[in-house]
Amino acid sequence: MRDFGAGFGYMVKGQQWVGRHGRWFGLGLLPGLITMVLYAGALVGLWYGSDDMVDWATPFADDWSSALLGAFRGFLTALVFVFGLFLAVITFTAVTLLVGQPFYESLSEQVDRAEGGEVPESGRGFWHELWISARDSLKVLLRVALYGVLLFALGFIPVIGQTVVPVLGFCVSGFFLAEELTAVALQRRGVDLRERLTLLRGRRMLTLGFGVPLALAFVVPFVAVFLMPGAVAGATLLVRDLTAAPEEPQPQPEPQLAPQGRYGFSKDQARP
Repeated sequence: MRDFGAGFGYMVKGQQWVGRHGRWFGLGLLPGLITMVLYAGALVGLWYGSDDMVDWATPFADDWSSALLGAFRGFLTALVFVFGLFLAVITFTAVTLLVGQPFYESLSEQVDRAEGGEVPESGRGFWHELWISARDSLKVLLRVALYGVLLFALGFIPVIGQTVVPVLGFCVSGFFLAEELTAVALQRRGVDLRERLTLLRGRRMLTLGFGVPLALAFVVPFVAVFLMPGAVAGATLLVRDLTAAPEEPQPQPEPQLAPQGRYGFSKDQARP
C-alpha cells in the first residue's frame, strides 16, 4: 500500500505544481475547455436526434400499440443517450490530450526542467507525434472497451456485480487513465505503448494510486477540465520516478591495516 499512497502523492504534487505556476495552469485549461464545448454540442445533438435515430432503426415496431411503442422507443432513446454519455466519459481524456498535444508536451517539458536533470526530447515532428498519440489512444480505448464489456457482463452476478465489479471498473479506468497521462512524458523519452504498459504493470499499485482517484474525479467532465493540467504535471513527476536509474552502491574503502613488525605485531603494538 506504500506505492498506492505514493501514487496518490504524485497526483497531489501535480496539482500543487500547476498551482505554483499559474501561467501553465491557464494554458493547460484551454484544451479541456475546447473538448468540453465540443462534447457538449455533440451530446445536445444526440439528445435531440436520438428519437429519429431510434425510429429509423425500429421500423418493425410501427404497428405496435401506442403505449407499448412509446415505452419501447423511449427506453431505446434513453439507452442511446446513456451510451453516448459513457463514450464521452471514457474518451474525454484521450481527446483532450490530442487537442492539447502541444500545450501538454510543453507543460511536461517545463516540469522536467523545473525539477532538474535531463529534459528528454523525442526529436519527432508535431504531426508524427500527433499520429502516434492518436494511434496509441485508439489502441487503449479498444482495450478499455473490451474490459468494459467483460465487467458489464459480470455486473449481472448477484452481490459480486454490485460490489466487486464497480471497484474493478474504477481500477481498470484508473490504470488506463494513468497510461494516457504518462504517455505525454514517456513518448518524449521514446517509450512506445507496449513498453509503457509493461513499465506501469511493474509498478501497478503506484499506477493505481495515481490513476484511480483521477478516474473517480474525471467522471464529471467539468471537474476533469480543471484537474487536467495538474494531472499531466503529476504524471510527469511519476514518470521521473518510474524511469529513474537505480542508485549504484558506493564501493566501501578497504580497511587500512597497520604495518606489521618482524614477529607479526604491528609497530604500534610492538612499541613498549
